[in-house]
Amino acid sequence: MARLLEREPVLRVGLLEGAREARLELTGGFHAGDGRPWRGPILLRPLDRAGVRALDLEGKEIYRGEELILSPLRPEECLFLVRDLPIGIGFHWEQGRDQAFRGEALVRPHPSGGLLLINRISLEDYLESVLSSEMNPSSPPHFLLAHAVVSRSWLVAQLERSRAPEGPSPPPGITWRDRSDHELFDVCADDHCQRYQGVPAEGREAAARAVRRTRGIFLVSGEEICDARFSKACGGRSENFSTAWEEKEIPCLASVRCWEEEDRGPLGTEEEARSWILGRPPSFCADPPEEVRRAILPDFDLATRDFYRWKVVYEREELEALLLEKGGIRVGSLEDLLPVKRGPSGRISHLRIRGSGGEVLRGKELEIRRLLSPTHLYSSAFVVRKDPPGSKRPGRFILLGAGWGHGVGFCQVGAAVMAWKGKDWEGILSHYFPGARLERLYS
Repeated sequence: MARLLEREPVLRVGLLEGAREARLELTGGFHAGDGRPWRGPILLRPLDRAGVRALDLEGKEIYRGEELILSPLRPEECLFLVRDLPIGIGFHWEQGRDQAFRGEALVRPHPSGGLLLINRISLEDYLESVLSSEMNPSSPPHFLLAHAVVSRSWLVAQLERSRAPEGPSPPPGITWRDRSDHELFDVCADDHCQRYQGVPAEGREAAARAVRRTRGIFLVSGEEICDARFSKACGGRSENFSTAWEEKEIPCLASVRCWEEEDRGPLGTEEEARSWILGRPPSFCADPPEEVRRAILPDFDLATRDFYRWKVVYEREELEALLLEKGGIRVGSLEDLLPVKRGPSGRISHLRIRGSGGEVLRGKELEIRRLLSPTHLYSSAFVVRKDPPGSKRPGRFILLGAGWGHGVGFCQVGAAVMAWKGKDWEGILSHYFPGARLERLYS
């Protein structure tokens, strides 16, 4: 319940799971409870699931124990840098980057083998890095203010959800992933939760100002903190929570048009969805000017250009191989991909995959994106064209789609463009989270 939150939480952020080793560099001085400062580079390795060991540059063992906790001597100044930390895992922008973090580093053996590296940090310090990771900190100030509230609300809502009883299991073929997938820490550092890529080399002060100005402010719906989801670009209309996750309607996550006027309602039929996706309706997230793109998107997102409306072409055999590799799906010669259920933005939540040897039903939104791409489709808002048209044994499948991400809640590109056009942060939040109010729950 929102009113039960009276102080700033301390988070456990999972940075690495199951790694064979981790290379850290400590600046400013850390201690491990042994009375001596730790500085410089160290190499961490597991001890057969029984503990961890630390080595110096020469390979000399400097620590051995069940776990290692490195605490900063001066929290405001000390950083630990993790070499080649993966980001965008499973998505088309996946890569490794050196990332520096504030707070404590906890190193333990992972139950499945390898290392578990956790960063323990206060929520407000964590948010400074999130704002600089999810989007470019050179974004308009009111966008950063809005995003700080969204990220803070989402995170604490997830902490509350993790304490609630689990809901009913989904039916066969239907699955979704959520923050509750993590049992060893509160939140991960990648796109599965929200991007947390350490202290930024540039733009930290802009992010810090947004966090300080909104400190302790949350989106609240009823008596609960709003589960404020967000994605990169909604494609013109935001999506319902139940399209991507469990069958639950959340009032503050109702579908809204990403534009000044609500000129049409939710997409209620397959014909309406096709017209919407194949068209190019005006939207805040549609094709922002180049100077705006460069101001709002991180460098590794700039390479993704056609995210408002996009096209993917597969040879039939290529798509059959993908379905087998990603989902173990064998339906003979692939004949069709048939939307069974769509949300109000056109995103497919249930997809029938039909072939000469049978058919299967799969969902929800992220699972469909995972099955139909070597990484992930931009979204599940797509229509299918077969080549040749109407064929029972098409040679190619052409997917024409809209948007980037699940589309639920806050549209990052749309909100940034709204701020660029002069909308204030309170107005941006009221647009994407209808009926929610702003409350400061701690100071």
